[in-house]
Amino acid sequence: METTNAAQGAMNNVQQMFTTKPEWLVKAQEILAEFGLKIVAAILIFIIGRWVAKQLKMLLQKAMERAKVDAAIVGFASSLVHAALMIFVVLAALGQIGVQTTSFIAVLGAAGLAVGLALQGSLANFAAGVLILLFRPFKVGDFVEGAGATGVIKVIHIFTTTMNTVDNKRVIIPNAKMMGDNIINYSAEGTRRLDLTACISYGDSIDAAKTALMDEICKNELVLKDPAPFVGVLAMNDSSIDLAVRPWVKAADYWPALFALNEAIKKRLEAEGLTIPFPQRDVHLYKHDA
Repeated sequence: METTNAAQGAMNNVQQMFTTKPEWLVKAQEILAEFGLKIVAAILIFIIGRWVAKQLKMLLQKAMERAKVDAAIVGFASSLVHAALMIFVVLAALGQIGVQTTSFIAVLGAAGLAVGLALQGSLANFAAGVLILLFRPFKVGDFVEGAGATGVIKVIHIFTTTMNTVDNKRVIIPNAKMMGDNIINYSAEGTRRLDLTACISYGDSIDAAKTALMDEICKNELVLKDPAPFVGVLAMNDSSIDLAVRPWVKAADYWPALFALNEAIKKRLEAEGLTIPFPQRDVHLYKHDA
């Protein structure tokens, strides 16, 4: 009888050992019960949020491409928006599982402020570069005057603009400086007016000079018929009568036409017997008897 009771007690102990859960397993079940749904929700937020961020990036790219925005801005802006959306998604997922995201936001804000202060000049150049690419005050190939330099635009970067001067010197200008002053785009309208001056003597015929000059500029193939060229009296100086010669040419033909017409005007005035005066002064000497 005693043997039977002992065996029964041992069996109960073994059964209790197998039916009693370990402490670590109990804690694991409690943690899983408490955080399981939150972890699943956080994972879903991350997966769905990443998909939404990718779709928004693609939509932004397509919209900017349809608007014919420069490719450099399209790539940079879409990447920047995607990064910002992913930061928001990660913070939302961490907040779902109970992580305090306030400190993360404060750290990101402080880091952004520090970077902004350190890169103040670069950010100004970047912003100006974005404005140049968006509003296009000039484009590659235009003859432009700006930031104290004049030349042909070769490359527009996100931070700088490169131009070649008429004597083939390369000038690299920060975009903030380029956009911070007046910009004269000589190529924007497609045509330019030559402002030439021809001088004749007071004894010469103004009508003959005007006829000769008009005939000479109209013979030049680079001069446009519309707008029509103009010749008129500009000023009456001490030694000469100045005639304004105002033909129009294509922007690309400005310099060849300028050199050719200056030479042609000089030769035509000489051929017509018209005098090209120069400043002179009459000196009278008087002799006084001692």
